[in-house]
Amino acid sequence: MDTIASLFSFITWPVSWVIVQFHKVYGALFGPDTGWAWGLSIVSLVILIRICLIPLFVKQIKSTRAMQTLQPEMKKIQERYKNDRQRQSEEMMKLYKETGTNPLSSCLPILAQSPFFFALYHVLNGIATGKTIGVINEPLLASARHAHIFGAPLAAKFFSSESQITALGASLTDVRVVTAIMIVLMSASQFYTQRQLMTKNVDTTVKTPFMQQQKMLMYVFPVMFAVFGVNFPVGVLVYWLTTNVWTMGQQMYVIHNNPTPGSKAQAAYLERLAKHVTQHGKIRRRSEKVIIKAIVAKGRDRNEFERKFINALNKAGLAAQADGTVAQSTVQAAAQTEEGAVTDTATAATARRQQPKRQTKAQRQSGPKQAGEPTSLEKSDEPQDTKPAAAKQPQKPGSGTRSKAQSGQRKGGPQRPKSPSKK
Repeated sequence: MDTIASLFSFITWPVSWVIVQFHKVYGALFGPDTGWAWGLSIVSLVILIRICLIPLFVKQIKSTRAMQTLQPEMKKIQERYKNDRQRQSEEMMKLYKETGTNPLSSCLPILAQSPFFFALYHVLNGIATGKTIGVINEPLLASARHAHIFGAPLAAKFFSSESQITALGASLTDVRVVTAIMIVLMSASQFYTQRQLMTKNVDTTVKTPFMQQQKMLMYVFPVMFAVFGVNFPVGVLVYWLTTNVWTMGQQMYVIHNNPTPGSKAQAAYLERLAKHVTQHGKIRRRSEKVIIKAIVAKGRDRNEFERKFINALNKAGLAAQADGTVAQSTVQAAAQTEEGAVTDTATAATARRQQPKRQTKAQRQSGPKQAGEPTSLEKSDEPQDTKPAAAKQPQKPGSGTRSKAQSGQRKGGPQRPKSPSKK
């Protein structure tokens, strides 16, 4: 480890300078020789480095998702040219060039962080051995050697000898308890970060070797941290535990707000987004517009969760637009227009029913009734015979239609002679 750290000795000066600047700030608050001042200086160094690595982290996410989508094509190339390694490599490079992906992009944050990690290890190892390094002079070196974090010196290791720990002003038990707890927390945070990536933010519709590799790393990385952690100084453990916690929080933020398409996290995200859009009818953030824009651009290539999201908007009378916004769907607008037309028609019919009836020509010519003439609403004192005159006259027998039909006679013309009956 010392040999590898010496390879990055060129960056020890800026790393030590940043630590000293943070130490001045925290030393004024907690005291220059306290573990809080030096420990928070290391934590602040981690935060500063990770903020600078955010663009690389975004590029890592894009590259990882691009590699996931390319896995089926890569598998086809491997099966097609399984006996020709050179042609297989050429086709792989051609596929990467066409899609603009880089397999090493997913490792960029770790590779970019490695020089700072080894430089910090080199600085803390110099503090443990009593050597000035970078901008850390003799007074700062003495202050750092006496700084303890929960009773463990910054430069102490899990396997440090009792004499070395005694020289740093601490006990072997305190050092091993503190370092063991920090190693467990460091491994557990790494395992949880990788597990939430595999269980929530991986496209479950595509089974690729990439998923198997990530699953293997979920168990390999914690073991590696546990093995190498016993050889790290307490200050390096603080550095690595802080960067693991930062990675875990960063990963949770990405899973919650920008999940991988086809993953369980995307299903939960689109369900929350559909609920908000149907309630408020608008988009809140720019990132949501970007996701909706990508879903609309897919067309028929949408996955199951994206189709459910579009259907939920349609049921609410909304439609996702190509620019990532939502608007009232044309079907809903047409239904409202038709409803308005029906309402107008009903109103006009009601108005027509309320208008007075038009008088006939005979009523208009008769003019107003004379005074004293009884109206239709008044009862007349004179008895009225409601039966027609024809009904008062007695009907002669045989004069009806039925009697004519029975006699077999016609209305006019000669009578038909009756046929003789056969006896």
